[in-house]
Formats: sequence, C-alpha cells, structure tokens
Amino acid sequence: MLNRRSTLVFAKISLILVIFLILGCASRQNPTGGPRDLTPPVLLKATPPNMTRNFKAKTIQLDFDEFIKLNNTFTEITMSPTPTKGPEYKQNKKTLTINLKDTLEKNTTYVINFGKAIADVNEGNILKNFTYVFSTGIHIDSLSISGQVINTLTQEREKDATVMLFTLKQDSQLFGKKKPTIFTSTDTAGNFSLNNLAVGDYRIYALKEAQPNKIYDNDAELIAFPTKDIHLTTDSANILLKLFKQTPTKFRPLDKRFDGDGKMFFSFNKKLDNPVLKINYPPDFDKYKIVEFSKTKDTATLYMRNMDFDSLSVSFLNNNKPLDTIYLKKGRKESFSRLLSFQYNTNNNDKLKPATDFIIKANYPIDTFDPSLISLKEDSADVTNFTIQRDTSNLRTFILKYRWKQIDNYTLTINEGAFVDIYGDKNKRAPLKRFNVDKPENYSLLTLNITVPDTGKQYVVEILNDKKEVLRSDVISKSGKLLYKNYYTGKYSVRVVYDDNKNGKWDSGNVKEHRQPENIWVNEAIITLRPNWEQESPVNIPKEPVNL
Repeated sequence: MLNRRSTLVFAKISLILVIFLILGCASRQNPTGGPRDLTPPVLLKATPPNMTRNFKAKTIQLDFDEFIKLNNTFTEITMSPTPTKGPEYKQNKKTLTINLKDTLEKNTTYVINFGKAIADVNEGNILKNFTYVFSTGIHIDSLSISGQVINTLTQEREKDATVMLFTLKQDSQLFGKKKPTIFTSTDTAGNFSLNNLAVGDYRIYALKEAQPNKIYDNDAELIAFPTKDIHLTTDSANILLKLFKQTPTKFRPLDKRFDGDGKMFFSFNKKLDNPVLKINYPPDFDKYKIVEFSKTKDTATLYMRNMDFDSLSVSFLNNNKPLDTIYLKKGRKESFSRLLSFQYNTNNNDKLKPATDFIIKANYPIDTFDPSLISLKEDSADVTNFTIQRDTSNLRTFILKYRWKQIDNYTLTINEGAFVDIYGDKNKRAPLKRFNVDKPENYSLLTLNITVPDTGKQYVVEILNDKKEVLRSDVISKSGKLLYKNYYTGKYSVRVVYDDNKNGKWDSGNVKEHRQPENIWVNEAIITLRPNWEQESPVNIPKEPVNL
C-alpha cells in the first residue's frame, strides 16, 4: 500500500505527463482549413427585386452570401441603354450598392451587366455574366440570342470569348471605338446567351483578347461575325461565330533593333508573300547585305558584311511593291560581341533521322571554312570519306554527307578556326558532338486516301503534329493519295482549307469589308502512328459549309 509521500510524487508525475501530452497534441499540426472554395458569390437578396416593373428607385442594393470585391469596374460593368451620367457602384463587405445618377427613360427595359466584375474576396471566384434587369414600364424585354463560338483554325470551342451586340445604329458609332453595352462571355463549351433584348436589328461579334477591354483595337485579337445582320422579332438560336485573326490591310513594322552582336532584327504586323529587303543608304551598301526571312515571312534578320556606317536606310517590298522605309542608327566605330557557335539536326536524344544528312548550322553567316579542321569518328575509328559542303540557300548552313551505320556511335569534332564568319571571327573549338542514327522502326509510312467533294474547287491539305504545328501542306483539286514517308511515331491530325481563291493558302476575313475567312475543316479522327508501321487512313472532305 502506498504511503502519503509516494502518493504525492505519483500525482505530480501524472500531472506532468498529462501536460506534456496536451502540449504534444496541440503542436502536432496546423489545421488545413478545409477544401478550397471554388464557388462564386451567390446573390441572396436584391432591393428592389431583379426583374422589377414600374421601377422608380434611385438606389439598388445587392446582398451576397460572402464578402465581395469589384474588379475592372469601368471595363466590365455596363448599363443598357446607357444613361448620360453613369451609375455609381459601391462595395462594402457583402453588399453592392448602385446609385443611379441620371433620369431614366419611360417604358424602357434596363440591363446592368456585371461581366466579370464581381468576385469573392478570399479566392477571387468570379460571378460571370450576372445581370440586374428592371423596367420603368409594365413590360420587360424578353427576347434572346444564343449560339456558339469556335476558333476557325482549330475548329475547337472557345471559352471566355466576349460576345458583343450592337444595334445597326450603334455599330458604326461604337464598334472598334467604345465597349458595347450589351455583351456576355462564353462558357467552357463555347456557348453564349444574350437575354432581355428588344425587337430590333442587330450586329453581333465575338472577340478574343489578351488584354480585355471589349474593344476590337488590336491586329493580334481574334474577331468573329456572321455574314448577315440579325432581325430580332423572336428568339434567335444556333448563331455560329467563327473567330479568326484578321490580316492587317496596312503593313506596319512592329520592331526594329540592333542586337548586341551587330545583326539587325525586324518584325512586321503581317505575313508577306514575296518579301525583299533593300539597303538605300549608305549608297552602294546593298551588296554587303545578307538577309534571312522567317518561314512565316513576318520577321527578317539582316547581317552586313561591312559595318562601317553610322545609319542605315532599309526598304521593304512585297511582290515588288514598296511597303515602308525604316531607319537604324549606330556609332560608326561601335563594337559588338560575337561568339561563333553551332546547332545540329539531331533530336533531343542526339538521334539523327534515318536516311538524312547531318546538318551543321552556325549562328552567323560563314565566309570561309576549312574541312581539314573538321573530323568524324565512327565508334573509335577515324572517318575519312565524309564530305562537307555549303547549303547554297543559306550561308549559315553546311551539309555533312556520309553513309551512316545503324549500330555505330559517331563523334563530330569542329576544331578552332574551322569556320570564319563574315565579320572575320573564327570559331573556338566546339564541344564534341556525339550522336547516332535513330532506329528505322521508330518511323512509319502514312498514306492519306483523300476524297474531295467537288473537283472544280481547290483544297489545301495540312498534316499537323500533336502540338498543332503544320508539318506539311499539299494543294489538291481531285481525289487521290498523299504519301508521308519517315514520320516519327506519335499522334497526327489533318486539317483542310477550302481554298476558294486558289492561291494555295488560307486567307483570313475582313471586318470592314464584312468578308468571312476561308472555311477550314479539321478531321476529328486522330492518326496514331506506331513503330515500323504502314498505315492508310481515309480522309473524306465534306462539302464546304455555307457562311450564314
């Protein structure tokens, strides 16, 4: 039996253990806070109620279920019809108060569209396309327009595109100048709905912007419109809006600069067909130029063999027609820093595509080269019967030819001074380039069996990789087969341009001329090429749709 002293000691020890246990449990882990809130604010009450008739209030109060904030009030919130004095919007905790500053018209339906302005405070969840509607008379306009927005090039549905509606009277006054009063944005399936509309004649547009202001004011933005105006007397559904990037009508340089190595770079707002760059000043300097246009022909790089100038006048032409003249300045004795380096046509795994030559590409145009300073090993043995020659179409590119063997490993050595660029710079000894030839079984043979709907028309057939990049284009006008040799295993798709003007390319539309872009059809079937595979896939081009 325990004595009194032992009992006290035991009690103290027990108390200490309990305290440590409590402290240990309390410090184990911070609470996680539960799952993240993904729902936007919910309207609990509107005063006066939404859809009120015979509206006479000067203030509207909207109460939500959580704390809210307003974003981009000026660009996101509109009131239609637009009063001379715009309303005042005040947010406080869970309440949004709208103070009407102007006299309202009689017997008129008003719609306040909040766009993406209302969001919760904690997570920023947006209450999209919320509208508050009221009428100063006994009738509320109730007509609607609905439809879908797709991307012309991809034929995929476009989410978060702005759909804008103008009356015919407003169209010339507002479109491209001011934001619309009637608008909405598409959902994740590209669908839209514009509601509480009055009887009337309208023009509708869809707009996809990088920096949204709901104004079509940038060549890089995507725009869509139907061919015909909308004469709204009953609900209008199934409106299809096809977004496209309009080709600018006027040529405009976007960028011009001297880089730190002395080359000059130019970019334009549109692709050119047959571009030419000409040196106007200094006189007789055009002979020193080396020009490279990008594949898309909307950028140009200029190298000059003679850098003894302080200013340069450059003219751009397209199809022999003058476009613009650009001026660049530099110090006559300004120095530039260059380091000659090389790239090769092997893939990320240092594999060379079977039955292809090895390509060496310098970062500057090459004036001279010495093949004796370039060596190749096959495994550990020196190779002597390879050849290296210039690519006559590009002064930066050289072609190394050899009978590659599948099982061997190769090492390329470019010694110091093997290449001399147009500025007189010699290369330093390049890092060893080790590679081998990829296995032929990693590549496939694809045959497309094309059926056209109308032999009197022309089509452009494009093969795309899984990144939606165009790998090859073929112009056809009759049914037949297209052969694709040595295509790497993977997923591919087919896109067809209805080449109405028969110029061998896709042409965009024009908003001012109300001209639609050329139609595009994307084959829904994904072509999967397997290793060492020969595949034939049917492509039945449907009849060209009629633009409404």
